[in-house]
Amino acid sequence: MAFALARAASSRASHWSVKSFHSSSTSLHGVKHVGILGAGQMGLGIALVAANVAKLPVLLLDTNEAQLNKGMKFMDSLLKKDIAKGRLTEAQAEETRSRVKTTQNMADFANVDFVIEAVSENPLLKANLFRDLAQATPKHAILASNTSSISITKIAAAAKGREEQVIGMHFMNPVPVMKLVEIIPGLATSNEVLRTTKDLAVAMGKTCTVSQDVPGFVANRLLMPYINEAIIAYETGIASKEDIDTTMKLGTNMPMGPLTLADFIGLDTCLAIMKVLHEQLGDTKYRPSVLLNKMVDAGWVGKKSGRGFYVY
Repeated sequence: MAFALARAASSRASHWSVKSFHSSSTSLHGVKHVGILGAGQMGLGIALVAANVAKLPVLLLDTNEAQLNKGMKFMDSLLKKDIAKGRLTEAQAEETRSRVKTTQNMADFANVDFVIEAVSENPLLKANLFRDLAQATPKHAILASNTSSISITKIAAAAKGREEQVIGMHFMNPVPVMKLVEIIPGLATSNEVLRTTKDLAVAMGKTCTVSQDVPGFVANRLLMPYINEAIIAYETGIASKEDIDTTMKLGTNMPMGPLTLADFIGLDTCLAIMKVLHEQLGDTKYRPSVLLNKMVDAGWVGKKSGRGFYVY
């Protein structure tokens, strides 16, 4: 789950806009009903954009009822903010909200055309979920993963008999703000699935890039080593955290310093991605910083925990 650098530091990163757009017609992508697996920040953002921009019915699945309730309350607050700012009318917000239903049961995915999985970066968890999705969803349904680093081909191998319908669809965080979606076909992904996924992403108001199925794809193959090197610079005393961030902001025109950016992404997520890069590519330049490991062990994982490189 990577933050794209272009807007990560703007105030909109913490105050999502769900401004309504005219979506492409359903006939272009052929998707009539979307299932979202995971009601965390990414899953909620994807559900909101699918409902508000693409105007599609969405079924949001999470086994944790408290997480579902938390996510829907957050969606309501975002819609209310946009009403207050004149970005949406009350009627438009109500229409968007009415398109999103929730469930705790994967069997309810029996009528979806397109599933987007948005759980944590855990290869075993994703493999188990795609194994179950292959059984629970209609045979025509496309199964997409929002993974930011894990092999799509490996995920697809768990979806026995459905490998051609598995694809990567890497949204950037926060989803309603960031314009990019990385599309990653696996070794077995069909051209038709790739076309449909691109068309759906465009209908959701996104610009697409396509990456080969290699560790980290494009965004995190470039972003995470940059962040990791900044952590090593701090760890080894090259400069203070403030000076590292200020140097990159004012010296290279980055909107947010790398250590602040790491806090916003989540240090646990940064570590998980660096481990994938290190283990799968085998190059020592991808070795996660010792300090990054220690901070995750301490539970100092960034903004979401109240403490990372900075205190929130």
